Parts: sequence; C-alpha cells; structure tokens
Amino acid sequence: MKSKVTVVGAGNVGATCAERVAEKGYADVVLVDIVEGMPQGKALDMLQSGPVLRSDARITGTNSYEPTAGSDVVVVTSGVARKPGMSRDDLLLTNMKIIQSVTDQVVKYSPNCVLIMVTNPLDAMVQLALHVSKFPRHRVIGMSGILDSARFRTFIAAELGVSVEDVSAFVLGGHGDQMVPLPRYSTVNGIPITELLPKASIDKLVDRTAKGGGEIVALLKTGSAFYAPGAAAAQMVDAILLDRKRVLPCAVYLEGEYGIKDTVVGVPVTLGRKGVEKVWQIAVTPQEEILLQNSARAVQELVEIMKLK
Repeated sequence: MKSKVTVVGAGNVGATCAERVAEKGYADVVLVDIVEGMPQGKALDMLQSGPVLRSDARITGTNSYEPTAGSDVVVVTSGVARKPGMSRDDLLLTNMKIIQSVTDQVVKYSPNCVLIMVTNPLDAMVQLALHVSKFPRHRVIGMSGILDSARFRTFIAAELGVSVEDVSAFVLGGHGDQMVPLPRYSTVNGIPITELLPKASIDKLVDRTAKGGGEIVALLKTGSAFYAPGAAAAQMVDAILLDRKRVLPCAVYLEGEYGIKDTVVGVPVTLGRKGVEKVWQIAVTPQEEILLQNSARAVQELVEIMKLK
C-alpha cells in the first residue's frame, strides 16, 4: 500500500512539491486549494506525466479536505506570497489566519500525520501550527534550513567552480534575514570553505544567502521562489516516508537545545518515519551563539504578536 501525501496550496511551491513527490512513485498525492478547478487541473496534468516518468502514483486535486483523510505527511504551502518590498514579517497576520484554518482541517482528517510547514514567515507558522494542532514537536517541522543551505551550496559551488554534489553546507536559525550560515561546517568534499576562500568572499556568499529569497522576488517582480522551495519540501517528504534518517537543517521547536527554549529555530535534525527523530546540538562559537540567539528572538517577537498563549 502506497503512502499518502497531501500538499495544501496548489500554487507554484505546492504544485512543484507535489510533482516532485509524485514522480518518485512511492506515494499517492492529494493537492488541495480553495480555487475551484486549479488543483484538479494541475493534478490531472501531473497524472498524465506519469507514463513519461514511469510513475503509477495517483494524484488527486480537490477543494475539500475529505480526500486528504489518513495522509502520512501533509505539506502546507498555502498563504500569501511575498511581493517586492514586502518582508516575511509583513505576511504574519494574513497568513496566521490561513494557517489556523488549514491546521484545523489537517488535524481533523489526518490526526497521525507529520506536518511540514512551508508558509512564511516560516518559523512563526511552524510554532502556530504546533500550537493549533497540539501535535508533539517531532511531528511539526519547518522547511527552512534545507532551502537556505541549498542556496549557500549553490553560491559556494559557483564561486569555486566545482560541482554542487561535492559541496555541503549548514544554515541554522530563522528563515529570513536572521539566518545563521556556518562557514566552518560548510565543506567541499570534506575541506572547509574557510580553507578555500578568503573571509571577504565568504562574507559575500553569506550575505547573498541571507538575501536569497529577496533577490528572486526582486527579479520576478510578481512572485517568489518556488522551484527550490518545492524541491526542499519534497526532500523532507522523501526522508520521512522512506525512513532515510537524513541529517538536515529544519525548523523545530526547541526545548533548551542551544540555550533556546519554547521557540522554533532551524537546527540540524535526523528525519525519519516518525518525523524529527533527533535534534543535533553541534558546537557553536560565542559569535555564532549570539547570532542564533538573535535569530530566536526575532521569531519570539512574531510569536508574541500572534498571542498564542
């Protein structure tokens, strides 16, 4: 029996994620959106790509949550996307209402699922979904560090003229301007980039990574990134459903790790069938700890605005 994945939000991010999951063939996919006809049309289009991709995954588009019942993983991408000049924080109150409603429906129909949040401002939306769902923390996870690390890896590979396959990178902290790239843990085939690039070059790559989403928004003018976010969310689904025990940077509710409590922050975790199976506490320098604490405070400020308690 195939696993079942629901993707809430049939916009660019959701559709990209749904397609990448469906093409693997190990899970059936339900695509949900409030816009009549859009999830149905996109699902039918994806379904017809099955013979080409050699995937027998069933893909269903719907405007209601009944067909999502019993999902193993639910990916939430719904919400208002950023526009030029808009920060992730500006999205908070609008997307808060959307995520509250979505989470209620997810819990109603898939009470045992692992919930992956993609909607921005991401860390705050993870904390909101955790609060509304009442799920344990290992079953509510945010897609942030995977995307940010992918951007960092892309820029490192381009700077050094090497394959992205040989580049590993970690970006911790909140998803946004307060993210914390860790050059010491970023390597090319095991060699730290601090041994390969001057500090000035690394600083430029770090700055570009932190502004990576905004750079794409400015170029597109009428939308935001979706190929890389969709791929990153699909990688999380893959790690969970196939129980791959991948160590990936994800947004998770911390209970004292890194000196941070009761706040969602991006840190390295092991992802497996149960969701987050381990939170890894790696050594950070005093400066990195300050940056991580600052990132946590930025998330806490948003949580206070939402008045979850």
